[in-house]
Amino acid sequence: MTLFGIDRLLAEPELRKPLDGQRVALLAHPASVTRDLVHTLDALARVGVNLTAAFGPQHGLRGDKQDNMVESDDFTDPVHNIPVFSLYGQSRRPTGQSLGTFDVILIDLQDLGCRIYTFITTLLYVLEAAAETGKSVWVLDRPNPAGRPIEGLTLLPGWESFVGAGPIPMRHGLTLGELGAWFVDHFKLDVDYRVIAMDGWRSDAAPGYGWPEDRVWINPSPNSANLNMARAYAGTVMLEGTTLSEGRGTTRPLELFGAPDIDARSVIAEMKKTAPQWLAGCALRDVSFEPTFHKHVGQLCHGVMIHAEGGFYDHAAFKPWRLQALAFRAIRTLYPDYPLWRDFPYEYEFGKLAIDVINGGPGLREWVDGHGAPDELDALTAPDEADWAAQSAGFKLY
Repeated sequence: MTLFGIDRLLAEPELRKPLDGQRVALLAHPASVTRDLVHTLDALARVGVNLTAAFGPQHGLRGDKQDNMVESDDFTDPVHNIPVFSLYGQSRRPTGQSLGTFDVILIDLQDLGCRIYTFITTLLYVLEAAAETGKSVWVLDRPNPAGRPIEGLTLLPGWESFVGAGPIPMRHGLTLGELGAWFVDHFKLDVDYRVIAMDGWRSDAAPGYGWPEDRVWINPSPNSANLNMARAYAGTVMLEGTTLSEGRGTTRPLELFGAPDIDARSVIAEMKKTAPQWLAGCALRDVSFEPTFHKHVGQLCHGVMIHAEGGFYDHAAFKPWRLQALAFRAIRTLYPDYPLWRDFPYEYEFGKLAIDVINGGPGLREWVDGHGAPDELDALTAPDEADWAAQSAGFKLY
């Protein structure tokens, strides 16, 4: 049986003892639930924790904001009658007003193990604010559903953003609690930081390889619908910086990609021709879909579905970031003038292409547009991956 941080905090009164007499806030979202699917806010109230505020990350405490870059408002929780502050609204950081409502903040967020997933940036911002104001931060740890593999380019200096908290590769291989400890160390934060660790989590255990078989999946954000998405996300998230649909407006977002003006079978064939070694550990299938909102709304798209699941999945072999890079490279080869890169202020970053903001630098885009060879991208990326593996090893709790 796998116990997440919240389950242990509820089951072991001695873990809660330091909260006695403290004003406690909770940073959470819809996936912040116990083994019995009770929301953490309700569960903490039931055991007598003095809850004085709550916070919501991107998409909100209730997960009601479907699309990206849609801000949430502050509100008063109707059940517990406490203020709920948005950390994806007018401010991305806790303000003086909200910081005055608590002594300890508990963070119970399900992460996806990807640098661009904004919950890790919110964690850093909370840690920085707590260091400045003498607040305590506890992470109630949860699994990294993508497991321990590391992949992608490290964010370059000067490319920090809300989707780039620091010099981390795209797929970082840590849990939120472990990553928080790395933040404290890397940024030299003087903060009271604690992790309520999981019990029984095995990051290399089949069939989940990061996600425990005995726990149900609940969307941590509206388009994070299942484990297959979590596995593919370190690659498919790059689609947000392109004109290709990432499947928003379908029932399988961020598990597929396509557009009205590409031939999916030709794209798959070109991918297999260029770098078959980057397609290991999954299956690709050509699909047709019509988004009900977002890019190419109402248009028939021809695309590719990624199946990192079932008998097709090989956890050690699957390389989602390279797979998606290869898809871009195939489209550039088949359609040299294709307007692949989307030019808009991604996460309010102006003057930079979205694909570069996502990757923490221009390296991936330059490789695609330069028709680079697979070994050239490997040579660019492998040192970053090896360096992160060495850096992060000392922060692993499991």
